[in-house]
Amino acid sequence: MKRNSLFLILFLISIGLCKSQTLVQTVDSIPMRDGKKLAADIYLPSTPGQYPVILVQTPYNRLYYRINQPLGLGSIAGTPYALVVVDWRGYYGSASAMVANADRGKDGYDVVEWIATKSWSNGKIGTWGPSALGKIQFQTAKENPPHLVCAAPLVAGPQFNYWEYFPGGVYRTEYVQQLDNLGFGLATTLLNNPLYNTTWQYAEAINYYPQSMNVPLFMVGGWYDHNVEVMMQMFNGVQTSSPLAVRSKHKLMMGPWAHGGFGTAQVGTCNQGELTYNEACGWSDSLALRFFDFYLRDLSNGWESEPVVQYFQMGENTWQQTATWPPTGMLAIKLFFNDNNSLTPTLPTSTTASANITYDPHNPSPTIGGSTLRNDLHQGPYNQAPLVESRNDILIYTTPILTQNTVLKGSGRVHLFVSSNRPDTDFGFRLTDVYPDGRSMLLVDNIQRMRFRAGFHAADTASMQSGQIYEIDIPIHDLANTFLAGHRIRIDITSSNYPRFDNNLNNGGKMYSTGDTLTALNKVYLNNSHASFIELPLNSYIVGLNENVPQEDQFQIVPNPANESFSITNENYNEINLYNINGVKIFTQQKSERYNLNFLPAGIYFVEIISSNGIRMMKLVKM
Repeated sequence: MKRNSLFLILFLISIGLCKSQTLVQTVDSIPMRDGKKLAADIYLPSTPGQYPVILVQTPYNRLYYRINQPLGLGSIAGTPYALVVVDWRGYYGSASAMVANADRGKDGYDVVEWIATKSWSNGKIGTWGPSALGKIQFQTAKENPPHLVCAAPLVAGPQFNYWEYFPGGVYRTEYVQQLDNLGFGLATTLLNNPLYNTTWQYAEAINYYPQSMNVPLFMVGGWYDHNVEVMMQMFNGVQTSSPLAVRSKHKLMMGPWAHGGFGTAQVGTCNQGELTYNEACGWSDSLALRFFDFYLRDLSNGWESEPVVQYFQMGENTWQQTATWPPTGMLAIKLFFNDNNSLTPTLPTSTTASANITYDPHNPSPTIGGSTLRNDLHQGPYNQAPLVESRNDILIYTTPILTQNTVLKGSGRVHLFVSSNRPDTDFGFRLTDVYPDGRSMLLVDNIQRMRFRAGFHAADTASMQSGQIYEIDIPIHDLANTFLAGHRIRIDITSSNYPRFDNNLNNGGKMYSTGDTLTALNKVYLNNSHASFIELPLNSYIVGLNENVPQEDQFQIVPNPANESFSITNENYNEINLYNINGVKIFTQQKSERYNLNFLPAGIYFVEIISSNGIRMMKLVKM
């Protein structure tokens, strides 16, 4: 099978070379400062001249780009760019250059400056590439090579954070397995440092350097990618602390994309998991080329007028923009878990309700889609109903049918009150968008290991006491999704999600080693003194009239838009809260015939109507 695969690869490469004669030369002699040499393929336009250069540095074998060039360029022959693809030191054609503790940023510097000396280069170099090919762009830019003009890293950041590999203290099994399959060899180091310690503090400090980004960045990410938080952290960092000369020039694009690397789900492709986003096809490549045209070719193409952040609002399937992330205008709305498996904006009425999860490490809840990396797993949005929600080791909480679009932009949290009969266990969630046909499409997931409930240092860890109730928060990572009218919001609670996350053995002993494997009886509390909930950044929350919302609780703001004042048509409520678009409360007022707006500037506001049967959020426009 391996021999057949190799033959197929070579056959495809040969076809690519026959179809495109743009590979002018193959060079294996780009000199590094230590005397070693890196292998590179150089692609030049068919007409001799001096050209701006797009540099790609890869650990995944430069020869694959002979099949097809990146950025949708196809053949370089008719383009205004030269392309240089370099194998990393120690990989493939550059294997002989391997040295211990290689500094890839300095290698990048040397490559950039070597390119600038060539007769076919006009001295303007930009970098491009996803994932590891993106990380090395940050490392190269940090070294500040004089001829580096701009960089376009995709689904990547330079960081090496504890929470990237141990979210909630739980080892990301399949992620690290795939990284090691690709030759990065991280597992031993990670498993030797499962707690947050000085090793992690040092690694995080030296790998986060937004203040060193001296060139404009065009960062491209995907909502289904595992690097969302890494990218958001880095982008916010360069917006606030990169040199003033470039601080306002960085831009971010977030699409409905998975990480990619295999299969049809790639950054910029239409098909992502079990969904198709035609409105996002090819946007990343077309915007990156405009970015390069502006900085490398000095074209007046309006790039400087592009929004700072443009993002794809899934559900609506539209591109939207904002100056900063997250956008303003969202309200932190809590939806409480109830013992009838519903999600409602009101506290549960029960004083004793709880629900059980029986978790057997030998039979974990399976990973179906999501922000995975391993090449035998699905990536992106997949229906959780058939293989996850059909099991008996899950708690499912769903809103009534939404009667208007409910917009989510930003990050949130799942707040749980829990207990277990074991000294350690996990609690995780999957947030899904439930379609009218019953599909429960995964948006985001996360997990928390209970021994780390107070923190991730050794001194923070503690066993659980059987039956004792503990309070935890599990972050919901940044997202932009509109739950359309007719859909529902759902939260699935499990104690495993394998192989995305390591299985907790439930024994409280040493992690990631052999030992007793115990079945845990875990409990989530759903009563008014221990009320578990999900908190989401929403624009409003309005549910169906026939599901948990009595007819007498239907409200309307009139007039809307309003000028001097407004009223509420139904008097069956107690008070209102008025918020501005930033979620700041302006006033609380008892029920009244009219509410004065004269003192407020024009804009968008939110009215929170509080009644004995619940809370309703409604948008108000002040003229």
